[in-house]
Amino acid sequence: MSEKPFWETIALEDMTAEQWESLCDGCGKCCLLKLEDADTLELSYTDVACRLLDLGSCRCAQYSDRSRLVPDCVTLTPEIIPNLRWMPKTCAYRLISENKPLPWWHPLVSNDPETVHQAGVSVRGRAISERRAGDLEDHIVDWPDEDVG
Repeated sequence: MSEKPFWETIALEDMTAEQWESLCDGCGKCCLLKLEDADTLELSYTDVACRLLDLGSCRCAQYSDRSRLVPDCVTLTPEIIPNLRWMPKTCAYRLISENKPLPWWHPLVSNDPETVHQAGVSVRGRAISERRAGDLEDHIVDWPDEDVG
């Protein structure tokens, strides 16, 4: 009988730093800028990525310094994940907190960091840097919150 993977047996709050970091699938969706209507609290996604996101690798180019360089960058913790309504439906942190399985394309399942891109889940080829974007209202899209499997 094969042993279950760690993400199915260890609670988010009990994971090691290495296990926690490995949950990130590298999609880059959480690094897209979002707009919230002040009156309705409706959330709109854009195809504009944080200036620190490497649009090829879909990884933060300054990960260890991101909170200092981008003060509103959210550092994920097990405690806040259930309250982050903007987290993509495909995010492993969200899925695990909701007791849902990881999809086939997640690098921990596929053993290949490229499957997230091959499955069309990442922002690769679909986002632009905030350095070039201009008015965010011109970049509202709905694909970051699509439900894919």
